[in-house]
Amino acid sequence: MKIALDATPLTVPSGGVRRYTVELTQALAQTFPEDQFWLLSDQIFSSPVSRSNVRIGQGPRNMLERRWWSWGLQGEISRLGIDVFHGTDFAVPYLPLRPSVMTLHDLSPWMEPSWHAESDRVRARTPMLLRLGLATMVITPSDALRRAVIERFHLAHDRVIAVPHGANPAFQPAPPDRQAGGTAPYLLYVGTLEPRKNIGLVLDLWRELRREHPVDLILAGRRRADFPEIPPEPGLRLLGLTPEEELPRLYSGALACLYPSFYEGFGLPVLEAMQCGAVVLASDDPAIREVAGAGGASAKQGAMLLDVRDRPAWLAALRAAILEPERMCVWRDRAVARSQEFSWIKTARLTKAVYEQAIERFRK
Repeated sequence: MKIALDATPLTVPSGGVRRYTVELTQALAQTFPEDQFWLLSDQIFSSPVSRSNVRIGQGPRNMLERRWWSWGLQGEISRLGIDVFHGTDFAVPYLPLRPSVMTLHDLSPWMEPSWHAESDRVRARTPMLLRLGLATMVITPSDALRRAVIERFHLAHDRVIAVPHGANPAFQPAPPDRQAGGTAPYLLYVGTLEPRKNIGLVLDLWRELRREHPVDLILAGRRRADFPEIPPEPGLRLLGLTPEEELPRLYSGALACLYPSFYEGFGLPVLEAMQCGAVVLASDDPAIREVAGAGGASAKQGAMLLDVRDRPAWLAALRAAILEPERMCVWRDRAVARSQEFSWIKTARLTKAVYEQAIERFRK
């Protein structure tokens, strides 16, 4: 099978969609060595995957093909003999000449305009592509999002499939990185600094706790252009865009990892932190509940889930993480155990099955 994936997310230095595109491509190529995978974009990027069955397309060849989603992508797909196209970032080709799969990572562009100041194109284009049936199949990273997508866009239930993400095997419990983490105990946030992630609560909680305990705060992630700069202050370390290989030590060495996002379609940093055996405090969001394993046997829940409006509950949980490290060992063990139920290889196998469904559905 020849499979093309939208490589546009690879043109940015970080972010969840980039991570998804990289890890999925790597896992697909590893799991299905007999298939060919093409990364296609009208923008310049370098392939992060070094495998013989992963190749890069040429991009637009003339002025007409610069209208990428209308003509250029179609020309590239035809020249390469692609069997199915995977839109990894809310988009598929505008002409249904081949079966296509669209990944809808979340519904945040349609929920709160201030979360995505520059997403007007996604807000206008994606519903049209879904309504016209240009995306043969749709992938969501969680069942919670699958249900919400079906309801919002009035899609057939068998057209939308939930395929959870994984975490790279490099995310494992590791000795603390004293150079990055320093000598003081610290709380940690990993992710893009953007309005939806509720960074204000992270800062507020840490500032109050610092009055009682000598605890630092590390924010590891790229600041998006629409997020205000955070002024320096004692104990606050802004690492900015952080190499992936440094994250396992940061996760493992933290007193607690905070992820009080207002809304998620999955919450990949939560899974990465759990896989590193971290104490994770996250928002009680439906998708994050799935990642953490909430709702089943309590011993299987891998993260503490809290209402983002309940500031006292967050403070109490953080004080326990600081003052009762022995008690936190139970949560660390639960986190690792829960994380073992996810892997990018599993994601690749489930995604390949969706490709096959898309081809079959397109033929009918």
